[in-house]
Amino acid sequence: MSTVLIIVLIVVVVIAVAAAVVFLGPGRGRVGGGKSLKSRFGPEYDRVLARHQGDTKAAEQELGERVKRYGDFRPRELSREQHESYVALWAGVQEQFVDSPPKAVAEAHGLVSRVALERGYPQGEQEQMDALSVHHGKHLDGFRRVGRAARGEGGTEEMREALVEARELFEALVTDRVGHGSGHSTGHDEHGSHRPRPTGRPTKAKGSGV
Repeated sequence: MSTVLIIVLIVVVVIAVAAAVVFLGPGRGRVGGGKSLKSRFGPEYDRVLARHQGDTKAAEQELGERVKRYGDFRPRELSREQHESYVALWAGVQEQFVDSPPKAVAEAHGLVSRVALERGYPQGEQEQMDALSVHHGKHLDGFRRVGRAARGEGGTEEMREALVEARELFEALVTDRVGHGSGHSTGHDEHGSHRPRPTGRPTKAKGSGV
């Protein structure tokens, strides 16, 4: 083989390798790790890391599996009617907090789960949490907190804070991809600017002293 041909082959290989590096980039060609996963999952990343006792590899493997399983999931559209109905239900939950905080947080937890099901998220509690963590990881902690509050953990102030945090996930679920019709999906990805009517912060319960 001539020297010229060898040089040409070497140049071709170098160009191919360089192109692959540019195309894939750091963290591409795989689920992503480190900063990529931490950015996507937010507080959920830290929670999983703590559960794995600081084992970064194990935590990122678990989170990576969630991305592989649910990363391509696309939620169903809510109709305008469904959107407005759910927003009204949430406002009712916040009003109920005044007289019965435990009942209000229980209904809030059930309502968020119900909306998630309506959007097409899995039904099982753990499966639903895993799927939600992939798409709403930064808001999931509030949902967990309101779930604990619904089981009677914490006092009135903790319940109020949990309800406020859970509202962030609720609003994300009812606002994203709201359609115009009365059915579930129109087949179009419409990203309307309609936002839930302001529901405010839950009023402190009577006699709570907070």
